[in-house]
Amino acid sequence: MSEVVKKAGGAGMIVINYPVDGYSIIADDHVLPASMVPYAYGVEIQAYINSTSTPIATIINHGTAMHRPHSPDVASFSSRGPSQITPGILKPDIIGPGVNILAGWNSKAFALISGTSMSCPHLSGIAALIKKAHPGWSPAAIKSAIMTTAYVTDNTGGPILDELHRPADLFAVGAGHVNARQAIDPGLVYDLTPEDYVPYLCGLGYNDSAVSALTRKPVRCSSLKSISQGELNYPSISVTLPANSSTSVSYTRTVTNVGEPKSTYTVKLDVPKEVSAGVTPTTLSFNEVNQKQSFSISFRRNGGGSGAVQGQLLWVSGKLEVRSPISIKLE
Repeated sequence: MSEVVKKAGGAGMIVINYPVDGYSIIADDHVLPASMVPYAYGVEIQAYINSTSTPIATIINHGTAMHRPHSPDVASFSSRGPSQITPGILKPDIIGPGVNILAGWNSKAFALISGTSMSCPHLSGIAALIKKAHPGWSPAAIKSAIMTTAYVTDNTGGPILDELHRPADLFAVGAGHVNARQAIDPGLVYDLTPEDYVPYLCGLGYNDSAVSALTRKPVRCSSLKSISQGELNYPSISVTLPANSSTSVSYTRTVTNVGEPKSTYTVKLDVPKEVSAGVTPTTLSFNEVNQKQSFSISFRRNGGGSGAVQGQLLWVSGKLEVRSPISIKLE
């Protein structure tokens, strides 16, 4: 793009975002001075250009901007949920740094790159740090630590915003933005073994040969008690409440103590007015590391309404908060 402008005699260039990208700004390499602006700003610039016969513009480099308000936010290209294959598992799990990352481009140069190819190394590196600190933890425990310690507010104290500067919902942020420092000490984890996935896979409707191929051992789903997607011991919770139904939907979760040997956690539950919810028991007490405790959480509709609403479940002990996002679909 900038090559064309330069060949046409242009001294500089203003690049306007697409409407769908909103306020997401991506750094690109150019062969002349250039500035990329959000679509809303571009509309104002175009209006100015059309208002005068001699429009003037200046591009000024103020250096690296630190502590930009409303950071972090969700980029327009960040993958969104819900999952079309397994809507009973909230997706995405987590968000992380992935916009305008200074990264190795080849053996001799660096470049500013954006995308999953940038956020994935950040999350992988954090997972490696957790594994170094806790060599005995399973992949599920590491994922749980990352998810339950994530933060959901930006640097102004408000909710993380999306590319249009609206509060981002769970299908944009999942559990929130990764917090590498806190993930080392999550207090509790929602753990899973490879065997725990077998009844889940059977519940998805895969046949014996498909599940056996994944597990690399013979499996007969008919001899197992399959589970629904929502019953998997996952750090997030997704539930569907049918219309015109007062029947409650309940799930059981099991947490493992990886914090102080003697500790007590008290539940805090936030759900929207359209839903009633309860947790039993409301307190979890532990006497040793790796001790497990289970609890049940139930949901019931409060009348009408439809669409997606959200809430959160927290287990609180002193300064520790073990947070699980709750996605609720009202049919």
